[in-house]
Amino acid sequence: MTVCSRNRISISRSRLQHNFACIRKQAGPDVEVMAMVKGDGYGHGMVDSASAFAAVGCRVFGVAELVEAVTLRQAGVTGAIFVMLGFEPAEAVSFFDYDLTPVVFQQQDILALSQAARRLGREIGVHLKVDCGMGRLGLLPADVPGFVESIEALPGITLAGIMAHFPEADNRSAASNQTIFATYERVCRDLGDRFKGIRHIANSGATLNFPEMTCDMVRAGIALYGYYPDGTTGPDDGEEDEKLQPVMSFTTRVIQIRDLPAGSGISYGHTYTTDRPSRIAVLPTGYEDGYLRDLSNRAEVLIRGRRAPVRGRVCMNLCMVDVTDIAGVETGDEVVLLGQQGGEKITADEIAGWMQTISYEVLCLFGNTNSRTPTE
Repeated sequence: MTVCSRNRISISRSRLQHNFACIRKQAGPDVEVMAMVKGDGYGHGMVDSASAFAAVGCRVFGVAELVEAVTLRQAGVTGAIFVMLGFEPAEAVSFFDYDLTPVVFQQQDILALSQAARRLGREIGVHLKVDCGMGRLGLLPADVPGFVESIEALPGITLAGIMAHFPEADNRSAASNQTIFATYERVCRDLGDRFKGIRHIANSGATLNFPEMTCDMVRAGIALYGYYPDGTTGPDDGEEDEKLQPVMSFTTRVIQIRDLPAGSGISYGHTYTTDRPSRIAVLPTGYEDGYLRDLSNRAEVLIRGRRAPVRGRVCMNLCMVDVTDIAGVETGDEVVLLGQQGGEKITADEIAGWMQTISYEVLCLFGNTNSRTPTE
């Protein structure tokens, strides 16, 4: 007999593929879509997600670290794999061994790649990361010409692409979007004939909000997993079957029903006290499972198609919900913490609101803390 946790993350392969098709349509027929599968596929499973995207035509993948890229290759994922966060100089040879694409942003990157290329008698194309206003990784625009000269002077490497990133693409009205895109275009234009490679700056937000900024390739992340970067459910005038569909659900089971009198304190610190005779369902889910204490006395779950509020502090492995107004709840009943049950649903955006964070963090917390089960 196989024994497993009652806490279950389910990942819909068909919804992953639906979302990829939506983004590919939005980007346009001449624009490549890079599927970002970093963070173990935003909590959805890096290898399984990449496999699902590849099956419907995805040819480019993005990860944060070199170890993720190697894992994808060893799992049989083909196509281009971009490594976004650089590498240690001694690791440069891995880009040749596994046919990977490095994103570069400092001299040590290109020196190490050139040295490895010379030793192996090979060549490699690099993509240059430019900081056009994100304030994160990359070269400042003024430093780009000199850096490109360094690439041109080194044997074995060529400039294959230039990329940047938006800090506010989820906000259509943010002035920074136009400013950053203009800066990025100027960086590419000022290189003239020295640069004829791939241009890419659009993330999920820019792909959805600014079709004129898609350039040659877009890097889709959160949208592939079914969520709009601005926290909405998509355009009001859009057809439902053309909207993004959440891929992940998180369920558990009731392990005990408690009938408590009015005036009973619940959980550590007694931060909630019953104001009437109450029926409390105990769930085997807590902050060890990614269901954080921030959800104490804020979150709701679904039981028998109805919403039940979390009462008291979330514990390491337990939390309590009030089912007084839901008839017939029994031990063993399915509980939906994220997802749909009957006509009700709880989204990662709603949970993010309770936690005062973003859907990205919710998905990574749940998906990377619990065992995942793929579904169609």
